[in-house]
Amino acid sequence: MTRSIDEITNGRRMRRNRRFEWNRRLVRENTLTTNDLIWPIFLIEGENRSEPVKSMPGVERFSVDRAVKAVKEAFDLGIPAIATFPDITFEKRDALGSEVLNPDGLINRATRAIKEAVPGIGIITDVALDPFTETGHDGILRDDIILNDETVEQLCKAAVIQAQAGADIISASEMMDGRIGAIRDALNEAGFTDTAILAYSAKYASAFYGPYREAVGTDKMLKGDKRTYFMDPANSDEALHEAALDVAEGADMLMVKPGMPYLDILRRIKDEFQMPTFVYQVSGEYSMIMAGVEKGFLDRERAMLESLMAFKRAGADGIFTYFAPEVAAILNGQKSPGSTMDH
Repeated sequence: MTRSIDEITNGRRMRRNRRFEWNRRLVRENTLTTNDLIWPIFLIEGENRSEPVKSMPGVERFSVDRAVKAVKEAFDLGIPAIATFPDITFEKRDALGSEVLNPDGLINRATRAIKEAVPGIGIITDVALDPFTETGHDGILRDDIILNDETVEQLCKAAVIQAQAGADIISASEMMDGRIGAIRDALNEAGFTDTAILAYSAKYASAFYGPYREAVGTDKMLKGDKRTYFMDPANSDEALHEAALDVAEGADMLMVKPGMPYLDILRRIKDEFQMPTFVYQVSGEYSMIMAGVEKGFLDRERAMLESLMAFKRAGADGIFTYFAPEVAAILNGQKSPGSTMDH
C-alpha cells in the first residue's frame, strides 16, 4: 500500500513556512542591506567628464568633480564606502608605476575632494601598481619576473601617501609576499596607526577580470599573465594559508576575489578566521549578468539581488559591487537612480 505524504514526511511539511511573504521574511536566514555594499568607481582626468566602459554596460569613468557628485548620491542612498580605481594616460605609466607615488595624482586628488564634500563616507584606495605600470602588471617587472621585495617597497610608499590624502582603508590587491606587514609598519611609522588594511588574501588568476582591465586602461598593454603571483583557481587550502599570513601580519579585514566562482573559499575563510571578510563581485561577473539582462534571458533586479545574497549566505560582511547604487535604491524602496547611477 502506498504511504501518504504525511507518512513519508512524518508530518513535517517544509512548505508551511513558504506560504506567505510575511512568513518567508520572518524565517529568512540572511538579509542584504545597504550596509553590505561597497561601490567601486573608476576615475579619469579632466573636468566635468564621464565616459562609458564599453565592456561594462551602465558603468562609467568619472572625472573627480563628477565622482564627487556620484559619491554624494551613493552616500545619500546609505552606501557606507566606495573604492577608487584610476585610468591614467599612458604617458604617466612607467616600469616602476611611479605615478602611484604622486601626492597630487588622480587617486589622491579624488580622495581629498570626496572627503571634503562627503566626509561621512569611507574611502578605500588600492596600492597595486597595475593602473600605473607600462606593463599592466601589479608589480615591478624585470626580465619577465615580478620583483616581490622591490614592489613591496613601492606599495609601502604609496600606502602612506594615500593615507595622507585621507584614505580610510588601504587595500593591497597585488598578492606580493609580506606586503601586509610591511605596509602596516610603514603606516604606523608615519603616524597612521588608525588607517586600516584590507588584504586581498585570496585573489585568483581569473578569467573574470577582463572588463576591469579595459576600465583602467591595461587591457592592451599586459605582457604575459599574472599566474606567478595570483592564486591558481584549482587551490582552496592555499587560500587559508594566505589569509593566515595576512592576519598574522596585521590585516584588519580580508578579501576573496572574484566572488561567485569562489563562494567555497569565502565560506572557508570566514569560518576559519571569524574576522571581517569582503568579497568582490568582479567586472566579468557584472558583465555576464548584464549580458543576460540585455538578451532578455535574466530578470535584472532578481539576478542582481540573488547574486549578492549568495555572498551574504557564504559569509561576506561587505560586497564590492558595481550594482551598489541601483541595489541600494531598490533596498530603500526607490526606483533605479539617474543616469550616473543606473549600473
